[in-house]
Amino acid sequence: MKTALITGASSGIGEATAYVYAKNGYNLVLTARRTKKLHDIKDSILSKYKISINIFIVDLSLPAGAEVLYNYVIENNLKIDVLINNAGFGIYSMLKDTDIIREEQMLNLNILSLTKLTKLFVDHMLSLGGGNIINVASTAAFQAVPYLATYSATKAYVLNFSEAIGYELKKDNIFVTAVCPGATKSEFANIAGFKSDNAFKNAPTSNELAEFIYKAMKKKRISPVHGVKNNFLAFSLRFSPRKINTMVAGKMMD
Repeated sequence: MKTALITGASSGIGEATAYVYAKNGYNLVLTARRTKKLHDIKDSILSKYKISINIFIVDLSLPAGAEVLYNYVIENNLKIDVLINNAGFGIYSMLKDTDIIREEQMLNLNILSLTKLTKLFVDHMLSLGGGNIINVASTAAFQAVPYLATYSATKAYVLNFSEAIGYELKKDNIFVTAVCPGATKSEFANIAGFKSDNAFKNAPTSNELAEFIYKAMKKKRISPVHGVKNNFLAFSLRFSPRKINTMVAGKMMD
């Protein structure tokens, strides 16, 4: 029986992905900061599926968080076949108005911890003979997004990093997928501080995205974009000047 490790598993996309992988027969290692939420999710999943679930509470926005999580996995002799780097958040604001400490936490979580976990579990998967790594990027990765400047930059990093190492690791039977969702119904808008959730009202659910993530992994897709409209927009960006793309994104975010 294979095991999937999911970060940011206490709500939204991470929680929904846990249910999808459990439904498909994977044991789980779930990690996040909220103890009660994780235990409630564990109890709910175990009431439906005959799998095993390990819970580990850790704050991956701290620089040492990735190593703490990895050490837990090794000390408990867990074998991780699928790593899903889902944990992340955004800040909706002009850069001049943001809290630099919060910006640093976002950079640590969205980039540093993701990179460390990827590196650590690549070494782990090499010893197992292969595996899958899924990094949750965003359609924001394809362009600069005013009012989400740092967030969109972190997701551009995730996309480029994932595509590059995916090429490097194919011969080692490790397949890397950078999933690029657009707006999705989750806690993202509330945590980011959006003025309105209008952009998310007709958005796909976290459950729909979780099913997409699983199917993308099974098909070994490299950088799949979730949704027909999002696919069209991501493709069309290639044919217009970056200045225009940034201006349009800014108008949409303002």
